[in-house]
Amino acid sequence: MIKISYKVVKLLSKKRLNISFAESCTGGLLASTITSISGSSKVFTIGLVTYSNQAKIKLLKVPKKIILKHGAVSYETCLSMVKNLNKISKTNIAVSITGIAGPNGGSKKKPVGLVYIGIKKANKIIVKKNIFKNKSRGSIQKSTVNQALKMILDVI
Repeated sequence: MIKISYKVVKLLSKKRLNISFAESCTGGLLASTITSISGSSKVFTIGLVTYSNQAKIKLLKVPKKIILKHGAVSYETCLSMVKNLNKISKTNIAVSITGIAGPNGGSKKKPVGLVYIGIKKANKIIVKKNIFKNKSRGSIQKSTVNQALKMILDVI
């Protein structure tokens, strides 16, 4: 994880881009991974851990009706999170994460390990659905951060 986060920070710095995060199930692990790299202060602007539905609604302005209709862990919520984070942060790249890290909280429709990662750069938005199977809570969180870092590299 350190190697790829180093690459992300250096590339963002080289291209003079900045980045912001809105994390839920990773609880700030993505922000922590980036800020563990020297020079990250040049590229990292803001990280919000919007763990509760209330935080998503109040801080990120995710419409309550989206969460009621689709759930906190959904394509729609992730999309709203990344769009509104971008408005708040005014960064070149915004990243949102929402998912079920387990070991509880899953269902047949939304199993433990289901995670959505959203990235917005300029007018391009990508929301990717991931399912990290048969993993522990910590492992799901780390896999999510790794996937997010790869997606960030792809858009830089």
